[in-house]
Amino acid sequence: MAISISVVLLLLILAVIFLRSGGLKVSHALVCALLGFFLAGTSVAPTIHSGVTATADILGSLRP
Repeated sequence: MAISISVVLLLLILAVIFLRSGGLKVSHALVCALLGFFLAGTSVAPTIHSGVTATADILGSLRP
């Protein structure tokens, strides 16, 4: 759960930055959000979830 909230916050921050800089239109952000919701309901969702979890585990194990 903590990883999901972190990813959502990171994506939200990036979306706000892109919206403010003019690189992302509101319609583009809406399409991206809808794509995420539709992907969550498909059979690909467990694969995406395990990929994000594995990436977070790898990044969490790195030491600077």
